[in-house]
Amino acid sequence: MSNPIKALALVAGLAFSASVALATSALAGETLDRVMSTKALKVATNSGWPPQSFLSEQNELVGFDIDVANEIAKRLGVKASFDTPEWNVMTGGHWNGRWDVAVGSITPTKPRSQVIDFAGVYYYSPYVFAVHKDSAATKREDLNGKKIGVETGTTSDDYIRRQLQIDAPDVPPIKYTIEPGEIKTYADSMLPFDDLRLGDGVRVDAVITPEQTALQAIKSGYPIKVIANDYAFREPLVVVADKGDPEWTAKVGGLIKEMKADGTLGKLTTKWYGKDYSTD
Repeated sequence: MSNPIKALALVAGLAFSASVALATSALAGETLDRVMSTKALKVATNSGWPPQSFLSEQNELVGFDIDVANEIAKRLGVKASFDTPEWNVMTGGHWNGRWDVAVGSITPTKPRSQVIDFAGVYYYSPYVFAVHKDSAATKREDLNGKKIGVETGTTSDDYIRRQLQIDAPDVPPIKYTIEPGEIKTYADSMLPFDDLRLGDGVRVDAVITPEQTALQAIKSGYPIKVIANDYAFREPLVVVADKGDPEWTAKVGGLIKEMKADGTLGKLTTKWYGKDYSTD
């Protein structure tokens, strides 16, 4: 004979489990529901990282990442709005609904995978060694013992400290071959170039940066050059979402796949970088 008290407890337990499952199911698409109902996509990005994203002379955000975010919004049938939080805030997760996605050329690293979700790789970026135009350096080994500039909290920073752990399939192991004499960190991607332009070794000897950023600096008149045919590493870049809504992450990931398959991402990388960086 069954115990009526135990039976009642079992029924209550099953009812509670069912309610939790329903609540979880309801929350799974919460972000998508909000975006579609408000017709607005809240995007976190950067404001001083040309040509990825920067302020135009009209004080408007423009750049590759801005175009990508606008294309995602367009395919959802909504309009994108942009916010430019600090880098560590954008990549630190726990957004509490402040943003729906971050489109900021973010590298998928193992530490970041603990706090944000990677919706999908949308392009690949080779990192280069930029030096002053008067530098005698012709290969990475020439930079051993030198002052190396990097933007703080980025993959350049992790790389020079030998701490870079990329969390993406089919990415070869990172090779560490430089022993810097000093690591100089900067709060913005262009600040290292401002020091480098002062002269070879005046404040910094080299900057490790995405190839696109270095080429943009050269185009803007900075007296620098890139050490030829010697990438530090190649990194995948991802659109990210906050943790807790796998349906939303999957939806954004599907749009990225569409944009890659129909050539949109190839056209946008060529537009801003002069090369198709959409494939590895």
